Amino acid sequence: MASLKDLRGRINSVKSTRKITSAMKMVAASKLRRAQAAAEAARPYAERMSAMLGRLAANVAANVAGTPGAPRLLVGTGRDQVHLVIAMTADRGLAGAFNSGVGRQARNLVRRLLSEGKTVRILAVGRKGRDYLRREFADNISGDLALGGRKTIEFAAAKEVADRVFEMFARGEFDVATVVYNRFKSVIAQIPTEMQIIPLPLPEVEDDAAGQGARAVYEFEPDEETILLRLLPQNLAVQIYRAMLESNAGFYGAQMTSMDNATRNAGDMINRLTQNYNRTRQANITRELIEIISGAEAL
Repeated sequence: MASLKDLRGRINSVKSTRKITSAMKMVAASKLRRAQAAAEAARPYAERMSAMLGRLAANVAANVAGTPGAPRLLVGTGRDQVHLVIAMTADRGLAGAFNSGVGRQARNLVRRLLSEGKTVRILAVGRKGRDYLRREFADNISGDLALGGRKTIEFAAAKEVADRVFEMFARGEFDVATVVYNRFKSVIAQIPTEMQIIPLPLPEVEDDAAGQGARAVYEFEPDEETILLRLLPQNLAVQIYRAMLESNAGFYGAQMTSMDNATRNAGDMINRLTQNYNRTRQANITRELIEIISGAEAL
């Protein structure tokens, strides 16, 4: 049985831990408000831009796919052999299953691609993703980027990642690029998501044979190919920026939830230790009284 001194030490230790987790919860909650607002503000722009480029690309894909000047970000390399998996996690932990969820999603994707005979390269954005995937796929990691020290996620950070991805694509290092990140749904729910960014996914073509109305015909100035050449690299950075904002909001949501659970668990442990301390103290007092009474009767 632990002594009273040991129990007091454990109670004080858990109280100190509870103060730390409670402070981290408050900090995460404060940062979550800004991160959630930034992620929700970026969604409409990114979705509209992706949809607009998808419709524009669908109109011209059949005409430009076989021409030398076709945008490579649209038509790709014509192959499907080398895949780049961009695993987007945080640089820090203490956020429950946030980082491991993305790690498992990326690991399953890499395993599936390798089983199909593909060559896989990994770009880890965030130290936790790099450490997770390095255990099994150390030879497949082509690089990593850490975002530590940034108070907020700026577009310049996404542009840095997008420029690196574009340079790798221009050098012919991969054919298809997919981002794996946590999509923010709520404070307690972050959904690991796969999003293909190269080549640009084309929307499904709706069948107008039923006579539900003619499609609108648009004229572009300059031509569609010129617009795509200008906007496709911008869209690449925008989609990466959106994924980074979603991941950032999800991290603070997961950390706030994790620290809230840790604070409540610490409180429960303090109650159990205090109860054990009181029982032990009462037992010691009772034993001392019995010894005193027994000694007095012996006299």
